[in-house]
Amino acid sequence: MIQEDDNIPLPRTALDPALASELRRRALDPADAVRLTLARHQGLGPAKVSLRPLTIAGKLAWQLEENDGRQVAVRNFEPGPDAEAALEGLLAATGAREYHLAATSGDLHVRITRKGRALVSRSRPTTPSAIPAHDHEKDQPLARFDSSALLRVLGLADGTGAIRASMRGKADQINAFLRELDALLDDNPPDADCPLSILDCGCGRAYLTLAAHAYLSQVRGLKVAVRGVDRNAGLIGKCAEMATALGVAEDVRFIAADIADCAPDIPPDLVLSLHAYDTATDLAIAAGVRLGAGKMLIAPCCQHDLQKQIRDEGPQRALLRHGILRERLADLLTDALRAQLLRVAGYRVRISEFVSPEATARNILLRASKGVKAGQPQAVAEYLDLRDEWKVVPALEDILGETVRRFFR
Repeated sequence: MIQEDDNIPLPRTALDPALASELRRRALDPADAVRLTLARHQGLGPAKVSLRPLTIAGKLAWQLEENDGRQVAVRNFEPGPDAEAALEGLLAATGAREYHLAATSGDLHVRITRKGRALVSRSRPTTPSAIPAHDHEKDQPLARFDSSALLRVLGLADGTGAIRASMRGKADQINAFLRELDALLDDNPPDADCPLSILDCGCGRAYLTLAAHAYLSQVRGLKVAVRGVDRNAGLIGKCAEMATALGVAEDVRFIAADIADCAPDIPPDLVLSLHAYDTATDLAIAAGVRLGAGKMLIAPCCQHDLQKQIRDEGPQRALLRHGILRERLADLLTDALRAQLLRVAGYRVRISEFVSPEATARNILLRASKGVKAGQPQAVAEYLDLRDEWKVVPALEDILGETVRRFFR
């Protein structure tokens, strides 16, 4: 096993020897380790690499999984030199990155900034029933830290700390959203030396607002400033009370206002929206564009705007005759047009299912990252072709106005 040599100068962002020693000891202990994960910039190798113990044909093995964002490569090793070499590959990484060791003796999270600063946090133990067989164990974000107070204040858990049966679907949505948030930040990790600013549009009861702050600060070790906006002033007051009860009122604040008029005190790096009703989702997207957010995670709710505009004529008459099919078509068309308008506005967009349909039928997620030139001809042409083919004008186009329409001329 490789040992540190005090006579050899370490790279500026090398892992602290004491932390590296602890990870060596614990990550290859099958009685303790559940999984060690390394997350880093795309340009420095696979975006996420993990090493975990498992049993194959009744024998202990170590599995190395490398994910570059496009494909996943998996290799299995017997205990011994090959497994040790795989671990050393993770520990030898340089640059801004994160290590997360999930273990039965307590989780360890280490974040290395671009300047080489190490941010270390520890949380309650991960307690699997046994070393997993050759399958995929659940790793829920809300279980990666002591979330008991958060779950209780949000009303998701009862007095014993167990998730209420009526709230399991909501807990699943939050866990799924946090996983997507993790993946979005892994693609381009924020600088831990600078606060990450988040705006939650249509925050409602602040499930996601407070959960995102707790997860990012306690698990990823980030400085996070979150603002939740909702036009229901009474609800906003209750959200502020919950933030105070959790002791995070300084970092998590709430604004009673329409999303369209929202002017947060700090510009958002990231805009979130979980099931904002109908065109409120469009207002959230438009707010992200207007405020210059670099990233967005948008889970739309029910969508009625285009249902009223779609015409029952020509070949589509047979399709639109049936209410359920008309509704689903309008949902798909609305989200496709939203994605295209985001592309026109200069964002890369991915649409996916972020949670099981058992948790909610509204399980589509728009994941957007700013980074391309606005008004690219192909994005504009594809949007206009789709819009004009169905003879509709989506609410988002009207809300964005000249921000996108200047490219249509």
